[in-house]
Amino acid sequence: MSAKIRSNEEIHEAVQDRYGRIAQNFQTELTVVGQNASCCDPDSGADCCGSDLYDVDLSQLPADVTGLSLGCGDPIAIASLEPGQTVLDLGSGGGIDCFLAAERVGPTGHVIGVDMTPAMLEKANRNKAKLGVEHVEFRQGQIEDLPVDDDSVDVIISNCVINLSPDKTAVFQEAYRVLKPGGRLAVSDMVTQGKFSPQERADMSAWAGCITGAEDVADMAAWMRAAGFGQVSIQKKDEADVELAGVEPHVGPAQIFSARITAVKSGTAS
Repeated sequence: MSAKIRSNEEIHEAVQDRYGRIAQNFQTELTVVGQNASCCDPDSGADCCGSDLYDVDLSQLPADVTGLSLGCGDPIAIASLEPGQTVLDLGSGGGIDCFLAAERVGPTGHVIGVDMTPAMLEKANRNKAKLGVEHVEFRQGQIEDLPVDDDSVDVIISNCVINLSPDKTAVFQEAYRVLKPGGRLAVSDMVTQGKFSPQERADMSAWAGCITGAEDVADMAAWMRAAGFGQVSIQKKDEADVELAGVEPHVGPAQIFSARITAVKSGTAS
């Protein structure tokens, strides 16, 4: 019996349902003494995300922010942010990466978080009010159709979100559209060597748990280049000297891991 092919709408609904429930119940579902939450489904058997994701001290952030840290890495560490820049976070969740970015770009900069889940946006805006950060804003929308102007962003960050999208080509096309010439993409996300079977991809729980929506590194690199990006790099998070985009295709079951993904939009930064 063949696996049912899920529509983009079904995938969006499954993802939104999962993260809506997380936002509403994160204190009971996610809080573990001494740890932050990770993006991975605890029942998936995958150990993609540790609790010590960030290279910076998070002790100054309230628990309502760190408790909704659902990433698989630290995109801020690879973003090379500078004062005055405009930063866009794809799938901003409770806002942790937006607030960290806001510290780097300072009050002359601007940070935009886009998320499709109303409950997450509510949490993020409450966290913004608690922190008193004026140069961060949150917008509702899908990362395949960004509510952001053309050529308006210096750096795009994202943390374990692109794997959740059913249309990654659209994500990279939109990212390219909104970046300024010379703008950069700095992403932490789940990728694979090898591909999941149709049966595995039909499991919406595993997809929403940041597992079976992950794509092969060769496909990811090809989609980024097709969107117009140059200097495409996909590296294992814990082995930054291993460049995966040029590795021979893996034969056999998909191997999943967290990666650091960077690229540059052609042109000269203003």
